[in-house]
Amino acid sequence: MSVRAFHHVAYRCRDSGETRRFYEDFLGLELAGALDIRTTQTGRQTKVLHTFFRLGDGSFLAFFEAPDRDFDFKAQHDFDLHVAMEVESEAELQRMIERGRALGIETRGPSDHGAIRSAYFRDPNGYVAELTVKTAGHDAAMDPRRDGARATLDRWQAEKAEAAPGAAG
Repeated sequence: MSVRAFHHVAYRCRDSGETRRFYEDFLGLELAGALDIRTTQTGRQTKVLHTFFRLGDGSFLAFFEAPDRDFDFKAQHDFDLHVAMEVESEAELQRMIERGRALGIETRGPSDHGAIRSAYFRDPNGYVAELTVKTAGHDAAMDPRRDGARATLDRWQAEKAEAAPGAAG
């Protein structure tokens, strides 16, 4: 088996309409599908709307509005939960930063991460939507044969093991 790409990544939303306004009207992702789910595959009665917003590569960012199910909506920290989507150019990234600020959307950036430059926007559900543009060094920085990713992970794990209570030392 070979995993090719994301079909969709799904999150909860408070309100499908306000979510659509952010992702379609602001970010430009077309609302490509909406499933009104009243009965689950196991026959349980429910009331859920599952919406899909199409990205340029044909994948989707999806949301579930499930008013009959509790969910703790809160402003998420970037380290806890965010979705990053690629734009074509630095100019487009800057245009979105200016547009977000003009519309009163919580907007941060640009941030230079070496391989990418990013801007961050708070969506109406409390999630962070990151827009990125690749830099000239992106491919080398994300090449596991050259970037040392495995060694960095192994070093991280070793440090955790050393710091763990009861670790030999």
